[in-house]
Amino acid sequence: MATGSATIRITNQSRETVRELARETGLRQQEILDLAVEAYRRQLFLKNANSAFTALRSKPVGWSAEQAEREVWDGALGDGIEGDA
Repeated sequence: MATGSATIRITNQSRETVRELARETGLRQQEILDLAVEAYRRQLFLKNANSAFTALRSKPVGWSAEQAEREVWDGALGDGIEGDA
């Protein structure tokens, strides 16, 4: 993880929850907060992506173009080229 730190204010309830999670998992409180922030960032990213796709689906021309692009990419999976795995 990145070095450095900052002081932020959290509620007493959140502080106690972080302490309990640290005791339960054996992780440091900072690690708990880092994981929580990353989980929230990912959740927000997916929420925004879902909203964008919902908006796109409501536009027939845009959604049709999206579907056509997916078909092109689907064809790339069967190109016969072996991966490194």
